[in-house]
Amino acid sequence: MTSPVPRRAAPLTLRGSSPLAAGPPRESPRVALPEKDRTAARVSMAVTLEEAPWLGWIVVKALVRFAFMVANNLVAISSYVCYVIVLQPLRLLDMMEWGDDIKAVSKDEAVMLVNHQATGDVCTLMMCLQDKGLVVAQMMWLMDHIFKYTNFGIVSLIHGDFFIRQGKSHRDQQLLLLKKHLENNYRSRDRKWIVLFPEGGFLRKRRETSQAYAKKNNLPFLTHVTLPRIGATNIILSSLVARQENGSPAGGDAKELESKSKGLQWIIDTTIAYPKAEPIDIQTWILGYRKPTVTHVHYRIFPIKDVPLETDDLADWLYQRFIEKEELLSHFYETGAFPPPKGHKEAVSREMTLSNMWIFLIQSFAFLSGYMWYNIIQYFYHCLF
Repeated sequence: MTSPVPRRAAPLTLRGSSPLAAGPPRESPRVALPEKDRTAARVSMAVTLEEAPWLGWIVVKALVRFAFMVANNLVAISSYVCYVIVLQPLRLLDMMEWGDDIKAVSKDEAVMLVNHQATGDVCTLMMCLQDKGLVVAQMMWLMDHIFKYTNFGIVSLIHGDFFIRQGKSHRDQQLLLLKKHLENNYRSRDRKWIVLFPEGGFLRKRRETSQAYAKKNNLPFLTHVTLPRIGATNIILSSLVARQENGSPAGGDAKELESKSKGLQWIIDTTIAYPKAEPIDIQTWILGYRKPTVTHVHYRIFPIKDVPLETDDLADWLYQRFIEKEELLSHFYETGAFPPPKGHKEAVSREMTLSNMWIFLIQSFAFLSGYMWYNIIQYFYHCLF
């Protein structure tokens, strides 16, 4: 290392000559770098120059996506609220239907039990369910209360979703509120599916606590999922499963059942897997700064008659489902694919795609609706003021 240069340099003496006389200031001599260091510097500069356009494109793309997200939320969500307000009188009118009851051929009621890794899980499920008929319109979400204060919180409130507050101090009260919410909103709003994350939080936040609990209670040590919480699942099943007594539904006769819901009929065990165990968060969905990747979703359906409803047996059954999720994810992260079902030699995947034209039409409708509502509100504003 060279020592710091003094504020006032001493006269420079050249070999074989006398000290330089006073005169115009000269530039300090440059220290020659070794050949290896000069090469490394050139390579570093070249890499930086080569990456500059790519980094610039990433920044521009992120800004454009973020601006589109903001505009889309401002327009689409406000339009949704306006439509709900205007069409609300239609919900207050009784309607008469004639002929056969088409509810007899409607899709069955089900609960989705999903592992939870990041905020992007919700977006993933919404994308997967877009081509599943009216499921998206007739489903109820159970999500953390913090989402109530996000951009889509008002939409979820209008839609009748349930926001649950985590923590031991709130647990009993929240379960009572959930039961009341199901009684007041599930059937009256003609809901069919419920989406539930039984782990009660993101994997990265709950893994350490879950593993400590498993060690203390001699339960399996899980890495890719956490031990599920039983409370919300127990409330949902006890509230919505049509119990049978002596071959007929409890609380009514067989004739009465024909005009009522059959209750929950299926449990859909859903496992989301991300390549390299790197989940996609909401920031990635919005800004798109990560390279494109393929998200994998695994489904397994259980008839409700095979699911125990007693609390202890249900807890064991639910633990077993998450042990299976651990095995599924371990196999996926090792091989890049889910294991084949029992009795099959290989697993077959199905590519899930959405119509670009459908997406374009939906977005166009949202922005046109925003423009229409803006003009309507502006018109009434000028009329009143």
